[in-house]
Order: sequence, then C-alpha cells, then structure tokens
Amino acid sequence: MTTKLSAATLSTLSTASVPAYDRAALTPGIVHFGVGNFHRAHQAVYLDDLFATGRDHDWALIGASVREADEAVRQKLGAQDWLTTVVEQEADHSSARVTVAMIDYIQPGDSAAILARLANPATRIVSLTITEGGYYIDPASQRFDPTHPDIVYDAAHMDAPRTTFGLILAGLLARRNTGIAPFTVMSCDNIPGNGHVTQNAVAGLAELVDPALAQWVRTAVAFPNSMVDRITPATSERERALLLEQFGIEDNWPVFCESFRQWVLEDNFPAGRPALETVGVQFVDDVAPYEHMKIRILNGGHATIAYPAGLLDVHFVHEAMEYPLVSAFLAKVEQDEIIPVVPPVPDTDLGDYSALCQRRFANPKIGDTIRRLALDGSNRQPKFIIPTAMDRVAAGQSVTGLALVSALWCRYCFGTTDSGATIAPNDPSWDRLTQQAAVAKTDPQAWLGMTDIYGDLGRNPAFATAFGTALNSLWQHGTAATLERYLAGTL
Repeated sequence: MTTKLSAATLSTLSTASVPAYDRAALTPGIVHFGVGNFHRAHQAVYLDDLFATGRDHDWALIGASVREADEAVRQKLGAQDWLTTVVEQEADHSSARVTVAMIDYIQPGDSAAILARLANPATRIVSLTITEGGYYIDPASQRFDPTHPDIVYDAAHMDAPRTTFGLILAGLLARRNTGIAPFTVMSCDNIPGNGHVTQNAVAGLAELVDPALAQWVRTAVAFPNSMVDRITPATSERERALLLEQFGIEDNWPVFCESFRQWVLEDNFPAGRPALETVGVQFVDDVAPYEHMKIRILNGGHATIAYPAGLLDVHFVHEAMEYPLVSAFLAKVEQDEIIPVVPPVPDTDLGDYSALCQRRFANPKIGDTIRRLALDGSNRQPKFIIPTAMDRVAAGQSVTGLALVSALWCRYCFGTTDSGATIAPNDPSWDRLTQQAAVAKTDPQAWLGMTDIYGDLGRNPAFATAFGTALNSLWQHGTAATLERYLAGTL
C-alpha cells in the first residue's frame, strides 16, 4: 500500500515519523532563498526539530527564488502542501521523517510578492542556499564583482530587482523607509566567511545605488557567518523509487541524506532568532576555524576524489572510496598537504575529522554521484583547493598532491575519460574550460594562465612545475598510473 504525501495523509503514515505539533499553528519568521535539497535536509530539519519541542512556532519558513525555472520545483512541493520526506541513510539502517517547517513558497520571479514578504515585520531572518556560484564573486580576487550585468541591472531597477541580493537590498530599503528594523541575512552556503561575503554583495550593490545606503547596510544589518554540513545528493527517479519501495510514500521531491549533520553559527541576530541551540546548533563567537576545517578537509576532499574517479568512469562516491587508488590518494593528500595548513579548531582533532569525512564519503546508501562533486570546478577550485595550495607555497612546502588535484580537474575538463567516454558539460564555463584544457595538453601553463581562477598561484614556479609534471603524466600514463606514481613518491 502506498500513500501520496499531503497534509491530508500525514496522520495516516506509519512508515515515517511525522511532527506531533500543530502545523496550523506555525507562522512565518524566515524567508529562505534557494529551496534545494541541502536546505530541506539541513536548516528545515533543525527547525522541524525545534518546533517539535513546542516552542518558537513563529519561525516557520517561506521559500523564495529568483529563478523562474524553479517554478517546477514549487509546483511539486505545492502539490503536497510543502511537505518533504527526508530519508536518512547509513550502511546498516535507513529512516524516514516528514518535515513541515516550510509553510509557503512564493512564486519564483514574483519580485513584488517577495518584496512584500521581506518588508513584513514578521520576517526577521532572510537565509540563503544559492550555491557557491551565486554570489557574484570574482574567482581570482574572491571579491564581489559589481560590474556583473545582473548587478548593474539591479542597481538601476531597485523597484523590481532580479537577483537575490537586489531583492534583499530592496527589502531592507523598504524597511528603513518605514521605520522597521532590518532583518538578519544568514548565508548557509559553503563559502569561507559566508557572512562577510554576503554583506559585501548586498553592500556592494548598495554602493552602486547610494553610498550612504551601503554604509547603512554595513553598520545596521547583521550578516552572521556559519558553517553547514550534511552530505545531500540530488534527487532522481532512483530516490523516488526507493522511497516508494522501502517506505510506501509517494513524494514528488524527497531528500536523501546521511545521518550526520552539523551547523556552527555566529550568534549575531539583533532582530531575534529561534532557539536552535536546543536542537544541536553550535553558537560560537568565531566560525572561521570550523569553516576552514570543513571547506578544506571535507569540500577539498570531495574535489580530490571527484576528478580521478570521473576519469576512471566511477559513478558513485562510495564506489570511488572502494577504489584503492582513489581512496589512498585522498588519504595521502589530506594527511600530507591539507591538514597541516588547517588552523586549529576548538576541541577538535583534525585527523579524526578527516577520518570521519572519509567514512562519510564511503556510505554505500547515500547514492551521491561523482558528477555532482565534479560540478562547477571553476567556482569550487578557488574556494576548496587553491587557497590551501597558496598557503603551502607561501610556506615553501610541497604541493605535489594539490597540483595533481588541479591537473586532474584540467584533464577532466578536456571532456573525455581515460576510456574515451564523453564527459557531458559540467561547469557554467565548460566551453572555455574544454578549450583551455585542449591547449594545456601541450602547454600546461595555458591552464594556469586563467588568472580569474588561479590568481598569482599559476605563476608560482613550484606550483607550475608540479602541475605541469602531473598533467604530462596524466596524458602520458593515464590516471591510474599517475596516482600510483604519486602514492609511491615518484611523481
């Protein structure tokens, strides 16, 4: 027997846990941009846990998006009354729960409706998961790019902006003009200093509108930093079928994830916040040590296995961890080059954290794909790999492994695996990257010459030499043999 998920069928579900609190009693306090899988497996789950304690029912979520393409997602969730089935999977067990923390989702692209909700005094937090590439950051400088056409447009059309940051700024401006305290802007994306980055984006746009407005944004609006973590693959027909088969629930867009989750958050919420510390969120004065650890060890680890696995035609992440050369490559790069330049983290052993990440990668039930890890390298490499390499060359330390990670990315962007299979476009700049990778086959420096990605690192002799050696080996000997040479210390 199967049950189609909806508010009407919620009480009939016997194979999944459901909230015991009264969903009708929830009122909105948070507008969230980017209602993707990670958000629904992370922030929405923490809020659902909090509401289950019987408190803070005035902090429910309202979804928002600037992408009209997200209307299909909105319709899928709307057809089931905004409910989501979250399936937590480990090697030895699986469990399902239905969350109801989101109570509405504004039609994507309806800027007037979004602005009205942002201007509402009940909205006290605006949160974001818009991916690393959504912040208009120049890859080389890692700073906000005020010359981007989207930003230039919004600066001239603040009555109907098109970007997330334009809407946030317009909402803040409306509140200032009517004497309503500004909401807190909370990024939940995997970006170093994500609060500072978000502040720079909103204030940078404001600078184009009115320098005085930019100054007000910087002094009056809170942008707490955060570190978020939970491995959450994309939903496909595979996940829908598994949910139906194992739990008898028909969900238009379920979320599958690991059991592990972590949220470290700077306690900077002048407009108030839900009591998330009661459900496991760690509030700290300085998030930087935690985010450095996570971005460099976990996200950097993902980048380390993504491209060799992709070139070896491996489909799932857990399969990559079962491939001895790939898992050994990850362990050596982490131990030799990444961990030594990660600053200390309170009450945390970095070696233990790395080992935990590797066990999480090996989870056979998650179904996370190598293609997802390899996505958008032009935005992810400058955040997850290149800063670590820069720290090492500045200290005069070896970058053989990190240069090989970068060379593997270059080889991947050539567009074929070692077996000759075609790699479908997997980056917003795919055409440019494939062209550069073709030139780099005989001139490795052509790849490192992309200064918008590598900055000064590409001109560093130690890194350039290590990169050229690694790339030449990949073309001459192939991925497996190159990994073997690295592991043997002969690359």
